[in-house]
Amino acid sequence: MIEVKNLVKKYGDYLAVDDLSFTLEKGRILGFLGPNGAGKSTTMNIITGYISATEGTAVVNGYDIYHQPEEAKKCIGYLPEIPPLYPDMTVREYLNFAADIKKVKRSDRETNITDVMNMTKISHVSERLIKHLSKGYKQRVGLAQAIIGYPELLILDEPTVGLDPMQIIEIRDLIRSLSKNHTIILSSHILSEVSAVCDEVMIINKGKLIVRDTPDNLSKHIGGSNGLHLQVKGEKEVIQKALSSIEGITQIEYEPNEQEGIIKLTLYSGEETDIRESVFFALSDVRCPILDMASTTMSLEDIFLELTQEDTNQIERVKEKTVQEDKVHEEAEVHEEAEAKEETEAKEETEAKEEAEAQEEAEAQEEVTVHRKVAIQERAEQKEEEKHAGDI
Repeated sequence: MIEVKNLVKKYGDYLAVDDLSFTLEKGRILGFLGPNGAGKSTTMNIITGYISATEGTAVVNGYDIYHQPEEAKKCIGYLPEIPPLYPDMTVREYLNFAADIKKVKRSDRETNITDVMNMTKISHVSERLIKHLSKGYKQRVGLAQAIIGYPELLILDEPTVGLDPMQIIEIRDLIRSLSKNHTIILSSHILSEVSAVCDEVMIINKGKLIVRDTPDNLSKHIGGSNGLHLQVKGEKEVIQKALSSIEGITQIEYEPNEQEGIIKLTLYSGEETDIRESVFFALSDVRCPILDMASTTMSLEDIFLELTQEDTNQIERVKEKTVQEDKVHEEAEVHEEAEAKEETEAKEETEAKEEAEAQEEAEAQEEVTVHRKVAIQERAEQKEEEKHAGDI
């Protein structure tokens, strides 16, 4: 249904989307997660054709959004983070306008609008001006315009913002029912909503794909996420020795406890390793009864924070390394410039010295020449005088 390949979006030197690729099959709901500034809205805007990409392609239902934009956009219903509403229209007028833009057949238009209003629970406000609606109802109207015409792909950016708890549940149920005939990309900061509704979750950070999997399997991408919380009666040293014989334990965390003789701890193991039975027998052998045993699971919020924080730390480490490398490079350039300057000065000094020596030699040679000329002149005058004396 959707195929995104090597998507890149740059704003000057800022890289908003960095070589992002993914596919989404028909009838699936994809949760699109990431911290603020991760590139989620930019990616969705590119898929809808609202903005262009610097590099890469986006294909919707077999149509390239750049080369076949009209055909591709017919397949898309989009609810941006801020719904594109006209406040001076009534709800019905606005939806009729949206149906007209989407070229819904006139014979089907009224039925389509009525069905969508019933779906989104806005029929009773159909004749009210949009500017007089609450934020929650405005959000519902925005969702209704996305559904008008029943496009194959729905892209929903924060669809439950401003809704009360009961309305959120209703919209969640609506999104689930829409997945029977639509493919859906859902972006939300309410992670429990994503976990409850989506078939798959994709997390991006700094424009790059971090992980994609089902909500249940996301924890597998974090080492040591399978935990077992225990309360055990006994001495800490005895318990430690008993647990050290169990294979598969990757980490042990002890918790402070005011109850004397009661040890609270959490054991971590590989995701596919079940250590409960081994722990039971190991502690029973040393007569340390288990008062409480419970498996701990990471919530989607914990996984999201772990993955994005890890990626952010890695990016910061790369930045720090780059800064250090730039500093070393800059120092090397300064050193090279200093050496080049010294070499130039030495060369200039040598050339000046050689030029001075050449000048001195030329002056000496000129002085010798002058002396020779004077001597010749004197000899000539002497001969002239001797000849003159002889004539007399």
